[in-house]
Amino acid sequence: MYSMQGIVRKGVNNVTIQFEKLGYVANNLANMNTRGYKSVSFEQMLKEDGYLTGSVRTDYAPGSIQVTSNPYDIAINGNGFIPVVSPQGEVAYTRDGAFKQGKDGYLVTNDDWIVGEGIKIPANCYKFEIKKNGEVYTYDAANTKPKKIGTIPMVRFASQENLQPIGMNKLVATEESGEAKLVRNHDCFCQNNLETSNTNVYGSVSDMLRLNASLIASTRMMKVVDDMYNKAINIRE
Repeated sequence: MYSMQGIVRKGVNNVTIQFEKLGYVANNLANMNTRGYKSVSFEQMLKEDGYLTGSVRTDYAPGSIQVTSNPYDIAINGNGFIPVVSPQGEVAYTRDGAFKQGKDGYLVTNDDWIVGEGIKIPANCYKFEIKKNGEVYTYDAANTKPKKIGTIPMVRFASQENLQPIGMNKLVATEESGEAKLVRNHDCFCQNNLETSNTNVYGSVSDMLRLNASLIASTRMMKVVDDMYNKAINIRE
């Protein structure tokens, strides 16, 4: 049996947990148009003492692949990540393949992280081609033989669910995720395409409406308990 204070404490805890889950749902909706974004959920669990708790989980299911006709765009068809390196030398991993040619000719992300170990595309090349296995070829002119200039690597992790987000659609390895393992002889890259977010818009909107209604009900209950508590104090006085 709970005292008045116990009921209030449990109510505050449960409202806080619901509000935290609402934050993740809102973040998923805000990233519905973010390339390669993976939705995050907060799984609620009711403990034996009546208090809510939960854990954060990332859904790494692939998003839809969208044709862009931009030769710098790459989608990953399947599991895996592309290693990228910051100007300061920090290594991260991404599924956002909206790349571009940097000022020095290297293939880079939109915020200027080098793709892989550095692939320099000649400024005067006729065109370049990215094979499904990541090999990059350039052509000096039409009907000429291609020249291989590098390979875009793809890696996988023993436990990708334990990768740590660092913002800008990038993740870093952790002790729980394990080290990145290079994938060879794959056919997962799709040039002229991008992976869309895997956010379930309709499901997220439904969750937001349900959580909003639950929060309103919980706060009203806490108001009732608070009024009862105040009346009990006044009776004692």
